[in-house]
Amino acid sequence: MSSGATPIRGRQSTTYIRVAALTPFIEHLERSSVVLPTLLDRHAISRAQLGDPYAMIPLHHFVAFLEDAAAATGDEHFGAKLGAHRKPADLGPMGILFSVSPSVHIALQRIARLANSLQGATSSGAVEEDGALIWSYALTDSRIWPRRQDAEYSMAVTCELVRSCFRANLNPLEVHFEHERPAKIEPLKRIFRAPILFSQSSNRLIYEAEEANRIFRTEDKFLVATIERHLADLISEMKPEDVLSDRVTFLIQLYLGRRSVTAGFLAEELGLSLRTLQRRLDEEGTSIRELVRRHRTTLAAGLLERPEARAANVALALGYADGAAFSRAFKEWTGQSPRQTRSRRRQSPEAE
Repeated sequence: MSSGATPIRGRQSTTYIRVAALTPFIEHLERSSVVLPTLLDRHAISRAQLGDPYAMIPLHHFVAFLEDAAAATGDEHFGAKLGAHRKPADLGPMGILFSVSPSVHIALQRIARLANSLQGATSSGAVEEDGALIWSYALTDSRIWPRRQDAEYSMAVTCELVRSCFRANLNPLEVHFEHERPAKIEPLKRIFRAPILFSQSSNRLIYEAEEANRIFRTEDKFLVATIERHLADLISEMKPEDVLSDRVTFLIQLYLGRRSVTAGFLAEELGLSLRTLQRRLDEEGTSIRELVRRHRTTLAAGLLERPEARAANVALALGYADGAAFSRAFKEWTGQSPRQTRSRRRQSPEAE
């Protein structure tokens, strides 16, 4: 299950997903013939980020990455097949909370609540209607499209969680997808073992209510409380910042040195018009140029403290074409060259 949708344009704020969500896809692609670095570069995802499961990337990059991965592997059922092999522990605390729930209904209610909290711009819920329990999941920003792989992965993961945590032959009565019917649906039929409808208003798993409400286990209330406290901490970390300059700084940190961080690019990532972005930063007493300069100054100072630091490498990390361009900019910021800064720090008593 993905961590939500990221609006690309308009007034909504950008939503992020933790890099950990990419792990199963990366591991699978590494075993395939896909040229992974090319695929990662296309979506501005670095190898360094992959090493930190708590790092965050814009969600629309994640969704687009899944679509490209399916195309690169030549497998249109890429997302669904991976989802069908996921186990509770693979999903971290959310999966564990699902596994200790006493009934399917309670488990699906919890995962829906967490999806809505952890995944911005996401609509998910579990409701009873005419003897059926309906679990739905959809990204609320229609501009994030196509998103078939995210939907099929999320539905397959949830279906597999129900089977592995409650009963192996507990299959849905129906499965709904918002995207159009693909040319081949036999692999999806084998995964879901239920009738599948396409071009629906949302993605849904429909279960018999009586079976979904059956109690399978006694819940460990202390364990549940512990897991929910941990999830509450994760939710608080995922909340968007109220200060726009902080969000801009986050994007600068995320992309600087890996792509051109222009005002237009930042506006698109934040879902704002360029004029609105500039006006709101001006109201906060800053600008894109100032935020980039501030970040570069801080980052450069830290990099130059390293004994092995070279101007050319620092320049690359800060997004400069060469060491000379970086040296000129650094001198403009600080009044001294990078070489002078390194020499001065080595001579400082604090450095000894």
